[in-house]
Amino acid sequence: MSIKIKAKERKLKLGDSEFYRYVMQPDLYSALAAEKVIREAALRSGVSQGVMQACWDAAGSVIKAWATEGHSVALPGLGTMRFGLSAKAVADVNDVKSSLIRTRRIVFTPSTDLRQELKDTAIVITCYDRDGNIVKRVTSTDDGVVEDPDTGDDTGENEGGGSGSSTGTDTSQQGGGNPSTTPGEGD
Repeated sequence: MSIKIKAKERKLKLGDSEFYRYVMQPDLYSALAAEKVIREAALRSGVSQGVMQACWDAAGSVIKAWATEGHSVALPGLGTMRFGLSAKAVADVNDVKSSLIRTRRIVFTPSTDLRQELKDTAIVITCYDRDGNIVKRVTSTDDGVVEDPDTGDDTGENEGGGSGSSTGTDTSQQGGGNPSTTPGEGD
């Protein structure tokens, strides 16, 4: 099993400059239907699909209720999830209001077992030029470092999340890519 990544050559703009860079993103499969997940979980656990469906529905309701009340909720074998937000900062307490909240989101923190599984999974990168032609395939030989937005990693690559109470500039990265490198570097 491997994680598939697409590296597409895209035009990036920085001020008045335009340049092409290979931007990587996961090559995602289609979403699995809940019924398929329930059927597989019932098969693996030895309980009926009806029992598994009832458990699935109950767990979903509990997780939704507790997460939206501000709790960090454990997802056994996976990690934890909690409420997070991105909001504009203001200097005066009298200016604080709910309209300053730009986004509300759920922040997922994977368990150490899940992180290890991700680290141990091979990566296959397919590179596409600006015309959509495949120009290169790469199999991972990296160290598999998995970033952790909750530990304040300094890679500059985390996806926002943070402590769940952003009070300034939104630090989430959109689209990836590093305009300070040229195509072909680091291959």
